[in-house]
Amino acid sequence: MSRFARENRIIYWEEPRFRADLSEARLDLRTCPDTGVIVAVPELVAAADRTTDKAVLTAMLDALLARENGPLIRWYYTPMMLPFSEHVPAACIVYDCMDELANFKNAPPGLGPLERRLLDRADVVFTGGYSLYEAKRDSHRNIYPFPSGVDVAHFIRAREAGAEPADQAGLPRPRFGFYGVVDERMDLALLAAIADARPGWSIMIVGPVVKIDRADLPQRPNIHYLGGRSYGELPAYLRGWDVALMPFAVNAATRFISPTKTPEYLAGGRPVVSTPIADVVRHYAGLEAVRIAGSVEGFIRQCEAALVLSRSGSRWRDAVDRMLAQHCWDGIYARMARLVQEAIGEKRPARRSKAQAVWPAERPRCYDCLVVGAGFAGAVMAERLAAGSGKKVLLIDRRPHIGGNAHDRFDEAGILIHHYGPHIFHTNSAEIVDYLSRFTRWRPYEHRVIASVEGKLVPMPINRTTLNAIYDLSLSSDEEAEAFFAARAETLPAIRSAADAVISRVGRDLYAKFFRGYTRKQWGMDPSELDKSVTCRVPVRTNMDDRYFTDRFQAMPAEGFTRMFERMLDHPNIDLLLGVEYRDARAAYPHAELVFTGPVDEYFDYCFGKLPYRSLEFRHRTLDQQWFQKAGVVNYPSETVPYTRITEYKHITGQIAPKTSITYEYPRAEGDPFYPIPCEENQKLFKRYEALTLALANVIFVGRLATYRYYNMDQVIGQALATYRRLRSAASGRVQARSGWHRRSFAAAAGRLALGKEPS
Repeated sequence: MSRFARENRIIYWEEPRFRADLSEARLDLRTCPDTGVIVAVPELVAAADRTTDKAVLTAMLDALLARENGPLIRWYYTPMMLPFSEHVPAACIVYDCMDELANFKNAPPGLGPLERRLLDRADVVFTGGYSLYEAKRDSHRNIYPFPSGVDVAHFIRAREAGAEPADQAGLPRPRFGFYGVVDERMDLALLAAIADARPGWSIMIVGPVVKIDRADLPQRPNIHYLGGRSYGELPAYLRGWDVALMPFAVNAATRFISPTKTPEYLAGGRPVVSTPIADVVRHYAGLEAVRIAGSVEGFIRQCEAALVLSRSGSRWRDAVDRMLAQHCWDGIYARMARLVQEAIGEKRPARRSKAQAVWPAERPRCYDCLVVGAGFAGAVMAERLAAGSGKKVLLIDRRPHIGGNAHDRFDEAGILIHHYGPHIFHTNSAEIVDYLSRFTRWRPYEHRVIASVEGKLVPMPINRTTLNAIYDLSLSSDEEAEAFFAARAETLPAIRSAADAVISRVGRDLYAKFFRGYTRKQWGMDPSELDKSVTCRVPVRTNMDDRYFTDRFQAMPAEGFTRMFERMLDHPNIDLLLGVEYRDARAAYPHAELVFTGPVDEYFDYCFGKLPYRSLEFRHRTLDQQWFQKAGVVNYPSETVPYTRITEYKHITGQIAPKTSITYEYPRAEGDPFYPIPCEENQKLFKRYEALTLALANVIFVGRLATYRYYNMDQVIGQALATYRRLRSAASGRVQARSGWHRRSFAAAAGRLALGKEPS
């Protein structure tokens, strides 16, 4: 909620406190100074009739919300809050189901019916892990798993030198620690057995004891119950441990948990020993730093092994840190925020199909192919392998939606916007048009772009109209325009850079007006440092054709890209898994082949260093006016303007509405990788990764990120179709030969095709 509070006003309503010193109920309000989150705690009279609690809480909530303005999101962590709040109008209702609360000790008897009621009313449901997701996936049409995240910056302080808390500092080593609530989920017998078997070990238990009798806690000289501590104090305690423990009982209360402390312990630089909790095994068992054991003897052995690891240096932390980078709260917040906004936008006729149902009820024991990435490259490969070759395919994506960067959605004004900036389809390939036409109807659309230059709005790419407007000319023929360019063009000894490509064609003045500033903003580099392909993509014309593209086929999917992807993936042989990292799925779901469309350097754990990419930040706005600008896209080449372009989507979708929606694009150095940066140094680094791909068997690299090339949409689709044809041809050859198949040689050939070594 601290992340949501950066852009929203957050009221966090807690469970009531019952106070004997009150004569009437009151609402305690405080604002967290670091985050701005408002914490509201109802304080009820302890001796009052409990049958009036609902009415009292309702009145308190109504009085509080009467002072609030704007649309409201109701976000529930427990169904027990529903009875006194369900009357409040909301733009979206979120059920953040963190645990299977009904399985906990002393669960309220009405919890089950209330949860079913909340599920009926919720617009989107999150679960605190995959096991819980699997238990509830059939309960809601719009449900997503979110395993525990971690505030790495907070817990990494445990790796640094510092003072220890006084109640722990004098305890002998080695030290084994646990922090968290001590309740029926802890295996007390296991705790006692460890203490008895290793009396020289100090075992710290940091946390409050609830729902169980303190007298039931095992009392041993080497077990130290230190009581509850604040979140801010935890890194200091963790700093003084050698190994972190998770001695959970395996029972109904722990069946679906995804302990937040697992990544927190790891962020603090401590090896972890856990009992076999399903989500711990699922996500962390592949790490050397996480040990799993189901018996007392096994648990002690794993504690000894973890102790040795903790004293062996820090190399084992490298794998931990790579994993933790994918589980930060900022990333989880971003994915959740997108899903909430999509749920708000989907309060209209649903656009979902069964292709978006995450994880089917029945999964095969082994998939023929795991496809990583649900953008164009991955979706085309998944569809062709499933429909064309009858293979059973698992398609996954770390984002919570399909379509990759082409994903579009309806916003709160009902405008179909492109979540990651404008994607305009154009191609000269009849094969690609025929293929996509299986999954969509088309709306004819010819894209036009205007550039804002020195206070004038002129066509882009530069054409004769542009020249006449900028220089107050009256050029009337192609020949006159060509002569104008020729008079200003500079003869250069060689065309090597993006700057050379423009200056040699149109001269330095037009280069400065239209290209230099825009390129510097977009790429974070001067055009003289970039490959000539960057500016060669944008033509210069002598005629008055103001279309941005001149391809034979230019159109947009009539119902949007996302709907086209839904139909493409609506196949019984395709299972879809969203919002997960491929390493988690790769370990959990056996498969014979892998198609990888993500960043190639990420696949190899950045062993040669990171390949540079440029990213983008998109700021979406809805305006209470019918139109904002004269074209779908207006470019802003000047470096005095922080954004590169503004998109107005109604020009592109053809929609008619009283409001309009626009997007500002801000280039960024950090964030999701969008554009490989084309320069010689980066290509040399990529070639080192490319050499690794050629040595892999049964791994195929396809797409812009996997091949480190800037492709248009149709080029990515063409590359995927060509890759599939090569795979099918190779498989057919193996059948005809009826002889041994040299898997390495085939995989290398497929890799070369996917990497663009052969024409597509």
